[in-house]
Order: sequence, then structure tokens, then C-alpha cells
Amino acid sequence: MAKEGPDWEGLLKWSIAHSDGTRPPRNLSEEDRRWFMEAMQAQTVDVIKRMKEITMVMQTPEQVLEAQGVTAADIEDMLDELQEHVESIDMANDLHSIGGLVPLLGYLKNSHANIRAKAADVVTTIVQNNPRSQQLVMEANGMEPLLSNFASDPDVTVRTKALGALSSLIRHNKPGIAAFRLANGYAALRDALSSDNVRFQRKALNLIPYLLHENQSDCNVVTELGFPRIMMHLASSEDADVREAALRGLLELAQDRPSGKGSSAEDDEKLKQILQERINGISLMSQEDLGAAREERHLVDSLWNAYYNEPSSLREKGLLVLPGEDAPPPDVASKHFEPPLRAWAAPRPETNTTTGMEKKETPLLLGPGPTVNSEVQGSSNSDGGTGEEDHRPL
Repeated sequence: MAKEGPDWEGLLKWSIAHSDGTRPPRNLSEEDRRWFMEAMQAQTVDVIKRMKEITMVMQTPEQVLEAQGVTAADIEDMLDELQEHVESIDMANDLHSIGGLVPLLGYLKNSHANIRAKAADVVTTIVQNNPRSQQLVMEANGMEPLLSNFASDPDVTVRTKALGALSSLIRHNKPGIAAFRLANGYAALRDALSSDNVRFQRKALNLIPYLLHENQSDCNVVTELGFPRIMMHLASSEDADVREAALRGLLELAQDRPSGKGSSAEDDEKLKQILQERINGISLMSQEDLGAAREERHLVDSLWNAYYNEPSSLREKGLLVLPGEDAPPPDVASKHFEPPLRAWAAPRPETNTTTGMEKKETPLLLGPGPTVNSEVQGSSNSDGGTGEEDHRPL
């Protein structure tokens, strides 16, 4: 459905011929100048105009798009493009102004799992470190379909993507956290921890410590829901990231539990057994693997100390701090960079950007085409993140 791009090969040959250094520079003829400008402009896109076109497609009923030859894969490609545009915080906020936010949220209920998953991906980008768009999504009742997909969608990738969007939506957003708790979000997190999907487990585990840190009283809730035992099980996972996240969650519970209120003797003994198994596993690691497991080593030792009021045997074995790890690396980045990549823009007054230029091959999504009645049914793409937590570090 995409139109042909500019003649890049011809442009390259033209550039080489006019800048090979063998001849002095000369003024371009009007014909050459016009040809060059047309070649360059063919690859530029007015971002707001393009977002309005995408919005028009999202507002078009699914059966009309199918009749015009637009497939589910075409919609996914369109959402991919939209996600690139809303990487800019201004463009993310402008999506609502041009009427695109509500139909995007409608795609969370689309009949195709891939589209539901991709729509959640776009929502994640829009709300991440963006208080204004977080508010707009909440006001548009965007949390409801995200919670529904997270808790009960039959496709695990859709559930994982919805959880990623929820995680970005409620961070540093007290009304969002309150809504998540009232919607029985912790029960859905428990189900995620009990799933067989590592990515889903990881997403849930990475959100739990944040929620407990924001609401210490929730430690009682997660304990009653059986989180500690599930996390103890996951602390023995073959996936290193799941192990670390489970240990981190257990440590948060240990630090936030009310004074004088501990776990049962049975659970304490079970945790001690698991930590000892991790110590044994760490003891058998190669030097290279020990370096990669630095955080796990410290989590195991901190947990042991928190529960049993004594250092773990990792210290005695010299495995807690390896040679060269006596001091943490200097914190250079935080002196020069704001941790959230988009946080610099968040406090700025809302702007209504009207134009923007971006290079992109523009697909033609509407137009005459053969009538197609078949639906595209496909399994969802694997969860692709730039890091495990969404697109950018929080």
C-alpha cells in the first residue's frame, strides 16, 4: 500500500557528480534546483497532517476499511508509524487535540489481537513520563479497556502489553494508582505472576515494588493474596531477570512490613531454603557470571540480613563484593542527564504544535480497492521492548 519512494540512487549520483572536488562549485540551474527539492520533499511528512490522516483511518469502521482492501497488518503498520510520531511529547499531547486519542483507545477492543497489543504499545509511548497525556487517557476512560485486557484477554501478549501501558499510566499518577487498586489490579498482578510467560511475569514483578513503595499499607493486601509465596517460587526461576525482580519484591515486602509483624515460621524456613540454594548457585558461577549477577548477589544478602538479622555466607565466601567492586562506579550520568528522557518537557505549558517535518515513507491507507471479506487472524507479535520496562527508563 506504500507508494514508491524518491529516486535515491539518482540523487546519490547527482550529488557525487556535483561535489566530487575536481571542479569548482557552480550555481545550480533552476531545473537542477527544482529536481533536487522535489527529490528531498518526496521523503518528508507533515507530522500533524499525517497524524490527522491516521486519525481519519482509526475513525473509519472496520468493515469499511476491509471493503477498501485495508488489512489488519496495514493497521499495525499505521500504528507503528503513529508510535514514532508520538515519541515527541508535544505530538503525544496533540493527538488528543486532533481527535486521535479516543479512536486509538477504541483499538484496544479490536477483534485482532495484534492490533489490541499494538494499540497498547502506542498508549505506553503517549503516557510515559507525560502527566498531561496520563490525565487525558484517564479522562477518556482509557484505563478501563487496559485493565480488561490485562486481566482477561485470551492472548498473553495483549495482556503483557496492556500491563506495560498501565505501568506507564499510573507511575507518578496518584489518581491512576488509586483506580488500579480499586479495580482489583493486585489480583490481576497475582495471576500474571502465576502465568507461564516470562515476559508477563517480569512486567508484573517490576511494577509491584513501585506500588508497595507508594502505598506501604498494600503490603498487607499482597501478603493476604499470597504474593510472598509466589515470589519465593519465582526467586528460583531460570530467568535471571525474573529471579532478580522476585528477590527485589521480597525485599520491598521485608522493608515495608509493619514492625513486629513477620511471616510464618514455615514461610521463613522456605525462604531461607531458597536463599541458601541461590547462595549455592552463586558459589558455582564463573567469574564472568558472578559479575553479571552483581545485583542478585546483593539482593540475596540484603534479604538474608532483613529476615535473619545476620549477613549471608556470601560475605564470608568473598562473593558479595568481588575485586574491583569495592566502590560503586561514579555516577556520571545523573549529573548531566535527567533520568526520564521526556521529563524535561513534562512541566512545560501545553502547546498545540501545528506542523512538523519527519522523514517517512507514507503508506496510502484509504482508497478504492477490491472487496475483501476475510479477516486476518494472527497470533500476536512477541513483546518487544527496549529494555524490559517499556521504551525508556523511568
